[in-house]
Amino acid sequence: MKTLNVALLAGGFTGEYEVSINSAKNIAASLDASKYTVYTILINRDNWVYETGQGSIDIDKNDFSLTLNGEKIKFEFAFITVHGTPGEDGKLQGYLDMIGIPYNTCDSTTSAITMNKAYTKAIVQGIHGLHTARSIQLHQHDEHDIATISSTLKFPLFIKPNNGGSSVGMSKVYNVSGLHEAIEKAFKEDTQVLIEEFIEGREFSIGIARLNGKVTVLPATEIISSKDFFDYEAKYTPGVSKEITPADLPEAKNREIADIVTQIYLRLNCRGMVRIDFILLEGSQEFYFIEVNTTPGQSANSLIPQQVRAAGMSVTDFYGQLIEGAM
Repeated sequence: MKTLNVALLAGGFTGEYEVSINSAKNIAASLDASKYTVYTILINRDNWVYETGQGSIDIDKNDFSLTLNGEKIKFEFAFITVHGTPGEDGKLQGYLDMIGIPYNTCDSTTSAITMNKAYTKAIVQGIHGLHTARSIQLHQHDEHDIATISSTLKFPLFIKPNNGGSSVGMSKVYNVSGLHEAIEKAFKEDTQVLIEEFIEGREFSIGIARLNGKVTVLPATEIISSKDFFDYEAKYTPGVSKEITPADLPEAKNREIADIVTQIYLRLNCRGMVRIDFILLEGSQEFYFIEVNTTPGQSANSLIPQQVRAAGMSVTDFYGQLIEGAM
């Protein structure tokens, strides 16, 4: 039986390059070799390459192909696992749309919108049961009045790049004295900064995907960090955070959460798998939206693979369903 030529796109232009490489290794090892021939393509600012034992071979971006041992291999599907630009912000999706290659993620419009935290919050406002933290968006070339920010929002505050992932450039500030430095730190990562009020509660992350034509919500993961908040170190340093999958939640709460995240998925016109991060407010247990991740990490111990296994599925079948659904 002929296999499908799959280009597994990894790397990218950000500090999440190595995280993406780890995701690609797990995906390549998990895809069914009887159905898919997988070529891991490393993307950086200079070129797209396929690594062989003898060196690197450039990808022909004119028709998305690879010439290997004199044979031209045309890719029939792209599995994007680039975290950050250009795989999470819609740029790769736009290229693939233009040349007619199907892929596993949200389309270019949804990817671009969800990369912008402030825009995403504005779109999901009004979903029943969903709340968002009060916030202010800053642009790099505008004036930033520290006094106005501190009088408008209630401390502590989270300061984060508006278009970023993995909490790079993020700070938690308890009073006005730390605000300027935190804003400057965030502006080193992006030209827009989002300042949000801190929401006290339990933090969760939940995967959702369209499988066999049906929107399927995976079991939630509770994240308990030994640090003050779930930053880059807490995400990627073993032992810093504890992840409980499935999360210890009442069945009624799980149903409520599943309904909210399904509405988020549909309103944003998501495709494939996404991960939605949220907080349940201390006391009232109200759902506070944090963000949507359209290319979530896929290393063996990442949250989505954890949740897939907790749902009683194999990761191999899960990835296969994503490919077949996108085809």
